[in-house]
Amino acid sequence: MSEARRQVGHPFWQAVVLLVGAYVLLRYGLVHLPPLLGVASAPVPRSVLWQYMLTVLVGVLLYVSADEERWRRFREPLHLLLVDPGKRPLRLTLGVLVPLAVGLLTYRGMSAAAGAPPSLRSVHPAPPGQITFRGETLRLEGLENPLHHSGSHETHLADGARVYVQNCVPCHGDRLDGEGHYGHAFNPLPADFTSNGTIAQLTESYVFWRIAKGGPGLPKEGAPWNSAMPAWEPFLTADEIWAVILYLYEQTGWTPRTWEATEAVGGS
Repeated sequence: MSEARRQVGHPFWQAVVLLVGAYVLLRYGLVHLPPLLGVASAPVPRSVLWQYMLTVLVGVLLYVSADEERWRRFREPLHLLLVDPGKRPLRLTLGVLVPLAVGLLTYRGMSAAAGAPPSLRSVHPAPPGQITFRGETLRLEGLENPLHHSGSHETHLADGARVYVQNCVPCHGDRLDGEGHYGHAFNPLPADFTSNGTIAQLTESYVFWRIAKGGPGLPKEGAPWNSAMPAWEPFLTADEIWAVILYLYEQTGWTPRTWEATEAVGGS
C-alpha cells in the first residue's frame, strides 16, 4: 500500500494523470456535460483540442520544473527507461510502437477524406436560355413537349417505358425512386422521381435539358458535387427523350409545372 501511495504521489505519474484527464475532459466532457446542464454545445475541432492539450502540457512541465527536487523525481522514470539494463525489452517495444504510432497519425493526417463541399450546391440550378440539340437550337423558355399534340399517347408511353428500362433503371431503379443497382455508388445519389422535390417542381423543358446534357452540362452552381448523370444527347433522339419524360410523369403521378404557372409565380 505504501508503494502504491508513493507511486500515486510521484510527480511523473501525477503529470500523466493530469494529461490523460485533460484529454478526456476536452475530448468528451465539453460535448456531453453541457447538455446535461441545459447548455448548448458543439464538438471541439481536433486542431483546437491539440492546441488546448499543448497548453496543458506546458503548464504541467512548468509546474514539475519549478522545484528542483520535484524535477529530479519527475525525470527518474525516464532516466531508468533509457539506461537501466532491466528495461531493455521495454525500450525495444517502445522503439517499435512509437514510430508506428507516429506513422499512423501522419498517414491519417495526410490521407484525403471525403467531406462536405466548400460551397453550397444548387439542386436545381437555373437552366440556360437556349441549348443546341444535335445541331438544332432549342429555346427552353416556353418550350412544350411536342408529343402532347401528336401521335398516340399510349404509343409514346410505351416508347418512354422502353427507353427508361434500357437506359435508366440501373441508376434510378425500376420504381423510379433512385434505388437502382448502381445508384448507391454515386454522390450525390440519382434523383428520386417519386419525391416531390424533383420533377414535380420542374417543367418538361427543364427535364429535357437535364437528360440531354446530363452532369457535364450543369452550370457552375450545380458544382462541386456534379451529377453522375451522363449526357444522353448522343444516344437518344429528341422524341425518345420527350417520350421518357411523359413516362416519368405518368408513372409517378406528378404533373409538370407549366410555363403559365411559372410566369405567374415570377410576376407575383
